[in-house]
Amino acid sequence: MSACVPAPADSARTKHVHPPHSPPPGPRRFRIAGADVSASIAVFLIALPLSLGIALATGAPLQAGLVAAAVGGIVAGRIGGCPLQVSGPAAGLTVVTADLIQQYGWRTTCAITVLAGLAQLGLGCLRVARSALAVSPAIVHGMLAGIGVTIAVAQLHIVLGGTPQSAVPENLAALPAQLANLHPADVAVSALTLTLLFLWPRLPGRVGRVLGKLPAALIAVAAATALAALTGLRLPKVDLPSWSSHALAALPDGPVLGMVAAVLTTTLVCSVQSLLGAVAVDKLVAARPGLTGRVRRSDLDRELLGQGAANIVSGSLGGLPIAGVAVRSSANVAAGAVSRNSTMLHGGYVVIAALLLVPALELIPLASLAALVMSVGLKMVSLNHIRTVTRHREVLVYAVTTGGVVFFGVLEGVALGIAVAVGVALHRLTRTRITHEETQGGHHIHVRGQLTFLAVPRLSRVLHQVPHGADAVVELDGSFMDHAAYETLQDWQKTHTAQGGSVDITGRRPGIRISEPVEVDDCRCRPWTAWRNHQCERPPTATAPPDAGSQDTTGVADLTGGTGGAGGRGGTTTSSPTDLARGISAFQRNTAPHVRGELARLAREGQQPSQLFLTCADSRVVTSMITSSGPGDLFVVRNVGNFVPPPGEESGDDSVSAAIEYAVDVLKVRSITVCGHSGCGAMQALLSTEPGGAQTPLKRWLRHGLPSLARTPGDGDGAGGPRLAGRAAADTAERLCLANVVQQLEHLRAHESVSRALAAGGADGGLELHGMYFHVGEAQAYLLAEEAGEDGEAVFRRVLETDLTA
Repeated sequence: MSACVPAPADSARTKHVHPPHSPPPGPRRFRIAGADVSASIAVFLIALPLSLGIALATGAPLQAGLVAAAVGGIVAGRIGGCPLQVSGPAAGLTVVTADLIQQYGWRTTCAITVLAGLAQLGLGCLRVARSALAVSPAIVHGMLAGIGVTIAVAQLHIVLGGTPQSAVPENLAALPAQLANLHPADVAVSALTLTLLFLWPRLPGRVGRVLGKLPAALIAVAAATALAALTGLRLPKVDLPSWSSHALAALPDGPVLGMVAAVLTTTLVCSVQSLLGAVAVDKLVAARPGLTGRVRRSDLDRELLGQGAANIVSGSLGGLPIAGVAVRSSANVAAGAVSRNSTMLHGGYVVIAALLLVPALELIPLASLAALVMSVGLKMVSLNHIRTVTRHREVLVYAVTTGGVVFFGVLEGVALGIAVAVGVALHRLTRTRITHEETQGGHHIHVRGQLTFLAVPRLSRVLHQVPHGADAVVELDGSFMDHAAYETLQDWQKTHTAQGGSVDITGRRPGIRISEPVEVDDCRCRPWTAWRNHQCERPPTATAPPDAGSQDTTGVADLTGGTGGAGGRGGTTTSSPTDLARGISAFQRNTAPHVRGELARLAREGQQPSQLFLTCADSRVVTSMITSSGPGDLFVVRNVGNFVPPPGEESGDDSVSAAIEYAVDVLKVRSITVCGHSGCGAMQALLSTEPGGAQTPLKRWLRHGLPSLARTPGDGDGAGGPRLAGRAAADTAERLCLANVVQQLEHLRAHESVSRALAAGGADGGLELHGMYFHVGEAQAYLLAEEAGEDGEAVFRRVLETDLTA
């Protein structure tokens, strides 16, 4: 208890003082949002007929469906980890429950439901809910499709006025006789139900939008009930015995192994369906922006605990097994629910209906409920799921699982699906193509796919086809090579080299010979853009050069201002012609196949860039990386200091002016961006170079930065000049970098082609100018804001992802 009591000092500091005349805060009142009330009514109207229909399909007492709906709404809704998921009797459990009732009887089935709930509680306490999502979606969709087919075939007999058999083959065999002995009243009621289920959501016009808010299931069953009552049709109807004679759970009675299998099957189907439903509800919630901050993401372990508790209560009270239900959950989200109160209210409505609406419920024809459940079963065979598994080449797993569930049972079908999924995965793992081609330069061996011990015999056979003393290239086109394959390849390489031949092994790492697998934690390569071809090199053990902020900046020798000396590679090994050749080879092998089509189009159509990007020659400023652009997007001009010489300068500086004129007048770019960066060597040179002395080409070029230097306040001048929003400039060099961007934009406006394009404007907006600053160390871009700061100076604002989504 003492751990929960704050210390006196903390209490004095955090105590809230109320105004002298305000009453003390009372207890927090429980409030239910109006959106939850309306959503709960919509869900209740869907759940009531479906619960009765699923109970009918399983062969259980019809009250069992109402008990499960009420318990699922109240217990699972209160305890579960997915606030907006609605639980109750699910169509996916129909086949399992029907089989259990036929084998063990109803009261033992209730006991099995309780044991399955206890198993779910155990799994929830072990926090293994995420592991259930590792099951292949093809197996899950195949299981649901098989259950859907089984439901539809069985309920078809009730639709036609007959009685379903125990399994799909028997139902199919009895179907011709059933068609020859139709019951017109049942067929008429079923046809009306199916017609309304199909047409009600598709009513056109404003009337259709208003009436479409009413659940189609409720309208269809209500209309069929009204038809049967008004016309006096004589057909089987709902029979709800007195609650005093309602059967409760009994002690399990049956073979131990069979009972264990029954509990495992019920636990598996309930858990997987509920967890997948929770994930689906999260996606529905994410699609509603207003719910993102109000509804938490699902806690799958807590959801498993809630489902387990609900199954224990439902089984104990004589109800059906419970799982998350997709139809009711999606309706709950679509109706605007904002909390778990909606689910709990719908469960309360079911309790009221079960106690007070028994006379009305007993008017419902069984054929109408059978038609409703049959339509639900048919929807479980989703064409979208079939297209998805086909696209991912898992249609075999889907088909085997579906067939296994239909002809053998749920547990058997899932086991078959898992076996086939494992077989497909092994087949893909062993599907390694090894080809040998003799060329003028030697022998080329190409390995496509993963190189494991299963492919070692084929690899060894192909390697020994290379004659002694010949030159050989082995190209590994895969992401994995196990130890057995590595030793085979290494032994052959040593033997072939000792016999006078040469071996070049490429592909596993571009330009790196075969070696033992190593850790790559220090690898600085990261997939920053789809157009990359960066070479991964390990930093040397020598001490890294000093940071850009502390390096000696006297003189103008290092204009890039980088931390890595020449080339700006910052600690990588010195570049060489071999590195260049390896880079080109890696591009041809890895990148060229992906960009060849796009480059071919650009070659045919010519370049049509949208903007001119003028930036520094610093090797750390990678334009394609910081703008996420590719071939044909940017017309790039780079020079030392990202200078734009004013027009009229006669010093051989026409290259920048020519690029500007070509971009604006010929390419018709829509925007021009001047991009400066931190640690710029040209800015350091402007600050450190003394006037006078020999006029080298470098000093003559740097004169274009003197106007920027003149508008930059010094260290002792306080504030002033262009600045970054949110923080002060680090030093005078950074202030100069910012001022230089603003100054070069002024030079840019002075060019005739730019000023003419800016003046033209037009309906399409004309030409736009942008200033940009890139901080290399922070990997952060700043854009020059259109509005100035309070002191009238230019402000660079940070570019964030929220800027694009606000």
